[in-house]
Amino acid sequence: MKITLENNSEIFTIKLEGRIVGPWAAELDRYWEQNATALRTKPVSLDLRGTTFADADGIRTLRAIYAQTGAEILTGTLWTQYLANEIARN
Repeated sequence: MKITLENNSEIFTIKLEGRIVGPWAAELDRYWEQNATALRTKPVSLDLRGTTFADADGIRTLRAIYAQTGAEILTGTLWTQYLANEIARN
């Protein structure tokens, strides 16, 4: 998995690529915990267009980010749209 933070004057975009599973889900969780305070200073976008899979731990972390930020979720495939629906559902 690759995590890229894109910061422009209006929004933070967390771009995720690859599989968000096991140790990579834990890494995303650590990344979020380390950067959450700074990332809450403006709107957040979760770019999932390069994501190929997420296990239960990955979805749990993505839900936490979404719940704390109300992030816009970017999708590009049926899989990423499904993942976005899983993240956003209550």
